[in-house]
Amino acid sequence: MPGRKRFASGGRTYRVRVGAIVAILAVLATISGCADFSAQDREKDAGTFSANNESQQKKQTPPPTPAEPPIPPPPGPCVDPDPAVIATCLASTAGVMPGDDKGDVTVVAERTTGKIITTKRYGPQRVLATVPVDSSGDGGLIDFAFSPTYAQDRLIYALITTASDNRVVRIAPGDVPKPILTGIPKGANGNMGAMYFRNPSELIVATGNAGDPSAAASPSSLAGKILSVTALGSGANPRPRTLASGLGSNVSLCPSTTSGSLYFADQTTAEDRVQVLESSGPKVLWTWPDRPQIAGCAVTSGAIFVSTTRTQHIEAINEPTRQKPAITPPAVVLEKRYGALGRMVALQNGILQFATVNKQSGKPVSTDDRVVKWLPPSSTEDRT
Repeated sequence: MPGRKRFASGGRTYRVRVGAIVAILAVLATISGCADFSAQDREKDAGTFSANNESQQKKQTPPPTPAEPPIPPPPGPCVDPDPAVIATCLASTAGVMPGDDKGDVTVVAERTTGKIITTKRYGPQRVLATVPVDSSGDGGLIDFAFSPTYAQDRLIYALITTASDNRVVRIAPGDVPKPILTGIPKGANGNMGAMYFRNPSELIVATGNAGDPSAAASPSSLAGKILSVTALGSGANPRPRTLASGLGSNVSLCPSTTSGSLYFADQTTAEDRVQVLESSGPKVLWTWPDRPQIAGCAVTSGAIFVSTTRTQHIEAINEPTRQKPAITPPAVVLEKRYGALGRMVALQNGILQFATVNKQSGKPVSTDDRVVKWLPPSSTEDRT
């Protein structure tokens, strides 16, 4: 595998709050359906118990209910035969996140339509929000993050492209999107970024370089940066704090809930790379000079996974630790099974969800674009 070896050094780590995610998943899991439970009839008093009460109870025990047969797939062209596929017939995708703690439900952004959709295998699809976007080039609905108090306020934050810029907006039910952070440079390409709540009062936003590496290096530009946004109300918000500069295009964030480290991946004109954000700034862990077009990253089970668009891979490197800081060469763990791959996310149980981008960058099949629930081979032994 082409590449150059890099090492992680020490530095402060960043803790990711997961308590709010539990509440969000509880709300979103309602898409999987609700079971109706009827109260069991209580036995009426049959009089005085005899000495043979135990045998009488055995006689009254009903036979076990036979298992219900599996639900057959619904008819139609959007049913994928692969059982790992949990969402089908999507417009070109962007950000993705799990909608429950098992990975059966997904929430995915349609980049070109501005819709945030939650669904599961065999559907139905439910639109949580729609925001107007400019989807030219690689812009549009780039990513989204649920409010840490989503169960109460139903607020969604979105990174979008408009006719004039890239920006972060806040979406409330029944209201127009309100701007939170504006003036992120927009380009013909290089608009793809990412975002997530590091804690209830801090939204981490990564921006692409908008096709201009000099803007990514400039302190005055919001392009090609990792930003700490703490002013989350609409209005004249102060400029966010810059945590990292010089990012390339198609930036994805992958925080580790185990170590607290914030990893991120991007594409440059010379290479694709995975870095870690340390107190001194970004630290390169590994580079891909052959530029496979890394489009997503996720961390679980002691590994950093990346998804690629051009080579249609999922590759894995080890997450560095103080005891083992060296990075081993990437291993291909999934190859050309679903076509061009986009964003991905990891669950704490080791499962990954990833979205395809075949409508934009591949050869779409009838069920594209799709979201796949997948357990990496390295995790299978620990999870079975």
